Amino acid sequence: MKKFIKIFKALSDETRLRIYLLLLREELCVCEIVNILNIEQSRVSHCLRVLKEADLVDSKRKGTWIIYSASPQMLKSRVIQGIKHEVEPPGDDLKNFSKYKKDKSRSKCELK
Repeated sequence: MKKFIKIFKALSDETRLRIYLLLLREELCVCEIVNILNIEQSRVSHCLRVLKEADLVDSKRKGTWIIYSASPQMLKSRVIQGIKHEVEPPGDDLKNFSKYKKDKSRSKCELK
């Protein structure tokens, strides 16, 4: 039960939920999330830390950057499956994400 309380607390914040919904679609680095959601880097980093502490997010180093993704173990959870299939990111987030996907110059942190 404690595990679910941690998950629900982590996803109860709108910004953390917005970030998590993006990570359910694709792995991203902090600067990509900043550009898509148009929020401050420090806020994104804090939100990612909370999501990671709830075991919702994994990270891996790729060169200079840390890439974040939805935790594969958590994707097996019925709760997370429900969120993935029933909760859509806000319209602006989807629009910005689609624009990001089309624009190969994506962000200032161009991954190589």
